[in-house]
Amino acid sequence: QVQLVESGGGLVQAGGSLRLSCAASGGTFSSLRMGWFRQAPGKEREFVASISWSGGVTRYPDSVKGRFTISRDIAKNTVYLQMNSLKPEDTAVYYCAARPGGQLAWDTWGQGTQVTVSS
Repeated sequence: QVQLVESGGGLVQAGGSLRLSCAASGGTFSSLRMGWFRQAPGKEREFVASISWSGGVTRYPDSVKGRFTISRDIAKNTVYLQMNSLKPEDTAVYYCAARPGGQLAWDTWGQGTQVTVSS
């Protein structure tokens, strides 16, 4: 069973950058799609980015397109989220997630890492 562990969160000033990491273990990843989500206090969980493990096809919502970049290092079994030009509204707990490529539901989640952007 796949397990995901996030790291790299912290406090940053507006306009700054952070890189989140998601280390995957315990399974075969080639057929998975990997994603990042975030949840701010009092708000629903929001999709941030996704990437196919095998082909590297990425998707982003308009709210982060051009500022965030998702990537993966197959040798390290790690997915990254590079976040640039951070805004206070990016403040949230960020979660790494995984799902089989042919499935819509994200069924594996990490524990989350806090990102706080100060103005």
